[in-house]
Amino acid sequence: MPLAIQFEAMAEDALLLRFGSTIDSAINARVHAAVSCLRQRWPTLECVPAYASLLLRFDPEQWQRPDEGTPHQHMGDAVLEALTDLPLAPTNSRLIEIPVCYGDTDGPDLAEVAAITKLTTDEVIARHCAAEYRVAMLGFAPGFPYLLGLDPSLAVPRRTDPRQRVAAGSVAIGGNQTGIYPDELPGGWQLIGRTPLRLFDAATDTPSLLTAGDRVRFHAIDQPTYRQLATGHAP
Repeated sequence: MPLAIQFEAMAEDALLLRFGSTIDSAINARVHAAVSCLRQRWPTLECVPAYASLLLRFDPEQWQRPDEGTPHQHMGDAVLEALTDLPLAPTNSRLIEIPVCYGDTDGPDLAEVAAITKLTTDEVIARHCAAEYRVAMLGFAPGFPYLLGLDPSLAVPRRTDPRQRVAAGSVAIGGNQTGIYPDELPGGWQLIGRTPLRLFDAATDTPSLLTAGDRVRFHAIDQPTYRQLATGHAP
């Protein structure tokens, strides 16, 4: 395989696959390609992807063998065989469009981001919307997507004075990543806009709007459109 995988037993029913040790778009794409491949082979296998690793939760009894070896070893051998021809990226990922109202009260840090990057606010918005992102992983809070693919020119440090309350739907930049706050939460990322879409709803069958491996594109909307979408009315 072009990319070596390290295996680590995490519990009697958990196996960790390490594809690398850095936050890297190419490595993360391989992680999600592995998820697609393994779910096709074993539809009930629980896969939990992260930046450069993949946790597999499995039934140890199903991987008991009469010969020597542990269930982790048997599963690891089967996983390696399944991933022999692993593609560079998943081939069946969803593309999700996220509307964003940039600036003003919805994006109070947009002007600061523009000043740091030596761009105009319009240029920041245009570059943020031009990229296609991948949901590297969900974390920090239920439904919070860490998105890789940010234009390097938009990378800015996190705030030195984190906010105690960040509004649900806030779109933000933290370092070389962008993300969306799924609920009102504390946070220190730079807020550049806000989406009217609900990122997480525990009362639904599929609580998270986004899943790890999804592709995301942002597009700019104005305040009236934001209000219409927020109230469930098409613009």
